[in-house]
Amino acid sequence: MSYSLVSGLPSTHGDDYPLNTTTLLRHAVRTYPEQEIVYRTADDAWDRYTYADAYRRIGQAANLLTGLGVEPADVVGILDWNSRRHFELYWAIPGTGAAMLQMNLRLAPEDLGHVARDSGASVVCVDESLIPAAEALAPHAPGVRTWIIMSDKPMSEISTTLPGALHYEELLADAGTDFDWPLIDERSTYSACYTSGTTGKPKGVYYSHRGIYLHSLTQVAEMGISSADTVMLITPMFHGQSWGLPQSAVAAKAKVVLPGRYMAEDTSVLVNAMIAEEVTVANGAPAIFQPMLDYIRTLPVKPDLSRTRLLSGATEPSLSLMRGLFEETGADVIHAYGATETTPFVTVNRLKPGLRSTMPTDDQWDLRRCQGLPVTGVDLRIVDADGNDLPADGVSQGEIVIRGPWIIQSYHNLDNDDDRFLDGWWRSGDVGHLDTNGYLKLTDRIKDVIKSGGEWISSIDMENALTAHPQIADAAVIGAPHPKWQERPVALVVTTDARELPLSEVHDVLAGQFAKWQLPEVVIYVDSLPRTGVGKLDKKVLRSEYADTYQGENK
Repeated sequence: MSYSLVSGLPSTHGDDYPLNTTTLLRHAVRTYPEQEIVYRTADDAWDRYTYADAYRRIGQAANLLTGLGVEPADVVGILDWNSRRHFELYWAIPGTGAAMLQMNLRLAPEDLGHVARDSGASVVCVDESLIPAAEALAPHAPGVRTWIIMSDKPMSEISTTLPGALHYEELLADAGTDFDWPLIDERSTYSACYTSGTTGKPKGVYYSHRGIYLHSLTQVAEMGISSADTVMLITPMFHGQSWGLPQSAVAAKAKVVLPGRYMAEDTSVLVNAMIAEEVTVANGAPAIFQPMLDYIRTLPVKPDLSRTRLLSGATEPSLSLMRGLFEETGADVIHAYGATETTPFVTVNRLKPGLRSTMPTDDQWDLRRCQGLPVTGVDLRIVDADGNDLPADGVSQGEIVIRGPWIIQSYHNLDNDDDRFLDGWWRSGDVGHLDTNGYLKLTDRIKDVIKSGGEWISSIDMENALTAHPQIADAAVIGAPHPKWQERPVALVVTTDARELPLSEVHDVLAGQFAKWQLPEVVIYVDSLPRTGVGKLDKKVLRSEYADTYQGENK
């Protein structure tokens, strides 16, 4: 790392006492054993138990794993939804000194096999509903010696071709509840997550106990989470540790709600649970929050979610979504920014008190579209192509580079990753700017920004402007090769009623935010837009499919 390290006067603190995930759990159970964890069952019912109940099962799970020969530095994978057992393994696996491998269910079997092989996973715990996915994975993961099926059914009622499959609950029943939790070197891996692999094979990001511990405390402070809150984990626990919210919820001793498996096509289960359990903190993407809002609008009595903070990531939430949720329920959509490589908390959009009292209301709503202010502990810069810092003037755009105690310094087993780092700073690949108040605004991905006639056009800003139209349900903007202008924008649009809008009407929507030369000459209407495994628009697919849009244009 390119920083100066100065040694000062030695302290008398216990600086050798390691920061461990187990500490967050033990101390939560010590002081709030009665706090509830509510979870959805396999038959779509709901049940609940306490922190103390969970702690006993977590101890049993740790004994189960060590009884199977799992040792410190071993890797144990999980194929599961946001379930009770998944939550228990979040603590049991790293608590033994082993590393928890988050296995993204949306990856193809070949890519998931690469994840298993690259990580050296030897044990995989599989929810019964995902046995077919595990069976498709198994031929690509020869290093996995033990498969553990997680189900409420007895093993005699489960059919699988997984070699030597064991039964989680049967093993758990024979395991003791007390486990002698070791103190683990805080630099050890607590969990591993692999990027979604949009370019090349998925890359391994290995999180330390120290990193997630500090991340948890910061997220608790920045989001104002306390034991009076109820936290629902909507973002999948199999990717980016559900944005660190499981650990933050426990660090704050909050009530936890685990919604299990749900579909974006029917988010009523999420809304109903939020109402029933009085959820005050939840995380998710606009692709989930929008159908939740659509469902809320069908309810004869709108819920009061005025205490609720919805942590929104993956893509920028539209103004219509943020205002709609606030007007219908009082819920506050809080935009944040991060990545797999950043654990992921980097910025969070909270309005400064001074701006709240001086900034016009419409401008405040517009500011909420920004990714927010860098959180304490993380350093962030905007640099040009040569790595030089750009001014925080709200105009100068460059690549976002980041460093901090929970930001990676390398990828696992990848020697040729120098292009992703700049003198110890992780290069995000995102283009953005900082305004004079310190707020970060993403304008595009470096690979997605549209370069037309030597100027840049932000695809993200254009997409958000398009979705502000009441008839446009979803939109993607890509750059297609052009014989004269290098690239020109192409808008892919999903409408609410399958009716095509006149091009002049689309231009009118964009006119206030874009110059005339920036407007797309082509708008293509589609039934749906492809997305990646983490819910982002898959522009690689779109660029390939629509690469010939301007072919034959006059030079």
